[in-house]
Amino acid sequence: MINSNRRLFTACTAMLCLSVVMLALGGCAPQMKCGCQPLTPVVNPDNAAFYQPDGAFDAAAAKDAYYAMMQSFGYPIPNILKTDTFWVADFLQRDFEALGMGGIFWKNQKAKYGEIGSKSYKGEFKDKEFGYLGHEIYLLPGQNLPEHCHIGGSEGFGPKMETWQIRHGSVAFFGEHQGEAKEKPISELPAADRPFGYGQKWFKSKYYVKMNAGGIYTLQDPESWHFMRAGPNGAIVSEYATYHNDVRFSKPDMKFDSSKAK
Repeated sequence: MINSNRRLFTACTAMLCLSVVMLALGGCAPQMKCGCQPLTPVVNPDNAAFYQPDGAFDAAAAKDAYYAMMQSFGYPIPNILKTDTFWVADFLQRDFEALGMGGIFWKNQKAKYGEIGSKSYKGEFKDKEFGYLGHEIYLLPGQNLPEHCHIGGSEGFGPKMETWQIRHGSVAFFGEHQGEAKEKPISELPAADRPFGYGQKWFKSKYYVKMNAGGIYTLQDPESWHFMRAGPNGAIVSEYATYHNDVRFSKPDMKFDSSKAK
């Protein structure tokens, strides 16, 4: 019995030490409801910090803000995030503090089963097409993605379907429909907490749900309007989806681009 108790004590001590180390690295310790809070505050600078004197969007400044957020969460910054593969955009709105995002497509794959890799596959799906996507989304505190939807497009693929997993921080998901997440009407939010665009003629979403790190949320309906907004510490979100070949924005003057000099 003494040896059993000693082994139990040793195991518990090891778990406690692991928890401390994990928290020190900015991640969540096993089975601890820490919410993946940052070790240092995540800052969303004043909007002027993201624009050059001539009015052009400053992508480098935006990336620096995201790098600082990643470091606050202990999120690894691989070399690929130091290249143009990591993109940022203000969607021509000149309001990156409130509306914008950073992201990287780890993979956006489309092909036929027999035409990839070693090309040795001879099975029944050899000439059939497939497509999938792995995407990471970066949002500063309070930052909104634009409201958008995904139609099938012209390449023969159906509407993009997606699921999001919050890695760090917290997110409010907004969309047209209610589902298993028991979304609530946006109209019930205090006026100061309603999202970018709410009340405008072009705005489509009707419901929202808030989730913390570890939360998983799925698009409720194909082609439905949706977007997300980061909580007070920002957010890093993994997206798992079908092949991405189309995006449309509800706000008429919005494009997947960044503001140029005036």
